[in-house]
Amino acid sequence: MIQKEMRLPDGGRIVVDVYADRPHTRASAGTLVMLPGVMSDSHAWRRFAAALRSWPIVAVINRRGRPPSTPLPAPHSIGAEVADLHAVLDEFGARQVFAWSFGGLVALHSANERSLDHLIAYEPVMAPFGAPALPSLERAHAAADWDASVEIVNRDISGFDDEHIARLRADPRAWERLRTLARPLYPEVLAIGTAPVPEEFAQRAERIDVIVGGDNLGEAPYGTTVNDVLARTPRSRVHALPSQGHMAHLENPDGLAALVDRLA
Repeated sequence: MIQKEMRLPDGGRIVVDVYADRPHTRASAGTLVMLPGVMSDSHAWRRFAAALRSWPIVAVINRRGRPPSTPLPAPHSIGAEVADLHAVLDEFGARQVFAWSFGGLVALHSANERSLDHLIAYEPVMAPFGAPALPSLERAHAAADWDASVEIVNRDISGFDDEHIARLRADPRAWERLRTLARPLYPEVLAIGTAPVPEEFAQRAERIDVIVGGDNLGEAPYGTTVNDVLARTPRSRVHALPSQGHMAHLENPDGLAALVDRLA
């Protein structure tokens, strides 16, 4: 893996982790651009990206708000995220995207503005996902209380219990990483609620595949928000990844990569 630094028109900077010169099965497949969501960065996707075999180049975007990329633009919006994604697609001449969670929402909007050959989204979210937690997230953000932000996203948005949060806190290094990832959390969740809702997502994508963790099928919060997305993505094909939830890239990166390779 090498890191490529990209300067953006507004003066911001994005760092992209590029996986190339590795075994692959389809020399003509081009580049797959990957877009993570909130509380995640390109580093969290390294094992998944390295395990893919259907693309000679995999470019994982470290979205703004995550070091060493620069902070989120102000004002922040889905439109700003779409523009950043387009800048990376142009840089790599890519027309294939894999996106996760919030990144999935960004990619679905992107494919309403430009043509994509293939869009794969793992549990994309949309409004009203996360809306009830916005007041408490706003207070934590204003106070720079990143401990509270991590607790809110895990308990009030993702639905984990206090025991899960205690396990996260028990690893000081992992908890500090989560604190760092929580800094852009409030504006990102706010962007979900303020994003325009088209009648149909990804109208300019030739092919759309949506993946849902088998444990989340029909279950709040991720399974239900995926259902909202699917209602506005009528051309998509849906695939379940058995025995997985929202964090399949951490818990079973090889299994997720194998499914995405099959979709290629």
